Amino acid sequence: MHTCTMRRTVAAVLAVLTVAGCSGPADDVFGADLYSSSCAHCHGSDLAGGIGPPLGPGSNAATLTDQQIIGVIRIGPGAMTSFGNRFTEAQLDSLVDFLRTEQGS
Repeated sequence: MHTCTMRRTVAAVLAVLTVAGCSGPADDVFGADLYSSSCAHCHGSDLAGGIGPPLGPGSNAATLTDQQIIGVIRIGPGAMTSFGNRFTEAQLDSLVDFLRTEQGS
């Protein structure tokens, strides 16, 4: 196979895999399970941070309003993944409730 054709084929396969992996969680995943499946990889299973900033008690996230947190999740500022509309309103609310419980507020 010609090098240029091979590169296009690899690029197309990677694009399909990327889009397929970005479909979001099932509609029945909420709270801690949603955090574990969608957030913990970057923000840590204990909310202490890692690739992304900490989200637990005393973090900057603890000072944000619920709507600001939802906005950050949707927009994905900086290097953060933009989750757009991948989560339902109920999932977003459950994720904020989970964070607030873990933050002790």
